[in-house]
Amino acid sequence: APHYRKIIIAMTPTYIHLESIRSTNTYLAQNAEGAVHGTVVYADCQTAGRGQRGNSWESADFKNITMSMLLRPANVKPSCQFWLSEAVALAVVHTLDRYIDNGVSIKWPNDIYWNDRKICGILVEHSLSGGKIDHTIAGIGLNINQEKFLSDAPNPVSLRQIIGCDTPLPDVLHHLSEELLRLVDSLPDNAESLHAEFLSRLYRRNGLHTYRNVADRTADHLAAGEEFCAEIADVAPDGILTLARPDGSRPRFAFKEVEFVIGK
Repeated sequence: APHYRKIIIAMTPTYIHLESIRSTNTYLAQNAEGAVHGTVVYADCQTAGRGQRGNSWESADFKNITMSMLLRPANVKPSCQFWLSEAVALAVVHTLDRYIDNGVSIKWPNDIYWNDRKICGILVEHSLSGGKIDHTIAGIGLNINQEKFLSDAPNPVSLRQIIGCDTPLPDVLHHLSEELLRLVDSLPDNAESLHAEFLSRLYRRNGLHTYRNVADRTADHLAAGEEFCAEIADVAPDGILTLARPDGSRPRFAFKEVEFVIGK
């Protein structure tokens, strides 16, 4: 019998525009039950944007993309949930590639960098039910037209600071939303190629670089706060980062267990 490949056609995003909100992720989480796959909530002003592990996100009003998309990835197992983070990060990278010739990369697990400066923060939150992913909320803060940053964040940058002019926010929003939905809807069939592209676009993908261990890791002979040289070996489907050290050891790190030492 002939083999028929399942074809997934991406839906069109559904948009909800809010003038002001504390957090688009929180709003969408509170209204997830009635939201369809591909629902996008975006705001002109976000007063309490959230980043990874409770960090805050600075965004000037009417200058940037502050959005969250609700996803219902029926064919992605919880053990492979990092596929979704990879899809979100690559959607942002593909969008920025339209405006920037080079220098855009993904800093593990899912910050987006231009050279050594952060242009985008991503917060992906999953809701599990019955051993499956009921829904995922992908929050994206993308610096577009902001000219100055006032917080103590060490290395922010905006698209305007890179290319020297403003970019229409609706153009970025719609391309990003459509690309994000397209990539997520290509899973799981496209997981292997997305993962390969994710690895190829990683910040510090090649060569030895300096990292800082966050917690005491006796088994890996790494003390808390110790800096060491390593290169990226792999990222697992659950997001665990494997680094290869010159001595042949390959320590594995979860989120917030290792830091990139910028400038080294």
